[in-house]
Amino acid sequence: MLGVRILEERKSKYNKNLKVVKSFGLGTYIQAGGLTQSGGIVESIWRSTLKRIRKQRVKKALILGLGGGSAAKIIRKFWPDAKITGVDIDPVVIDLGKKYLDLAKYNVDVKIGDAYSFPPEGCDLVIVDLYMGDQFPEKFEQGNFLRKLTGCKIVIFNRLYYDGKRSGTVKFGSKLRKIFGKVEYFYPEANLMYICYNN
Repeated sequence: MLGVRILEERKSKYNKNLKVVKSFGLGTYIQAGGLTQSGGIVESIWRSTLKRIRKQRVKKALILGLGGGSAAKIIRKFWPDAKITGVDIDPVVIDLGKKYLDLAKYNVDVKIGDAYSFPPEGCDLVIVDLYMGDQFPEKFEQGNFLRKLTGCKIVIFNRLYYDGKRSGTVKFGSKLRKIFGKVEYFYPEANLMYICYNN
């Protein structure tokens, strides 16, 4: 494709084939299984989503599924003094984020491990962006995990919303409405963002 360059390709235990792509118009982004995970369109999705809660006070933020750091970049911009912790199971994608997407600049406390094992305590904002390629691990849809998040002020779930992904994403929204005090729906690009508020 004209104006598109592959900067690096890496194998990963979790995300299989990772590619760092530079393209005219979209900048640099990381792909897993052909789907953009960080940078490019993902950064603009997080910018438009977090803009919706920009007036909220965020002193402590947790990103479950840090990836290359797109959400961290926007959190740091909107809430410069926030303490940000980012969790990701894949050290390869973290490495690529530092190398190509300036992840190291955003002052994130990076934890390598399974997000299921990092219960959020007293966070003002939790981002749940746990895709591996186009798959959202089932254990993160279970009530046990979701209830761990009810002690946090705002929780945002990023879900894919196209073709065969729609019915599962809609079903997940029904589950969230039973657990959280208030759930807003926001549709950027081919995604559905659930912005959940706890009472």
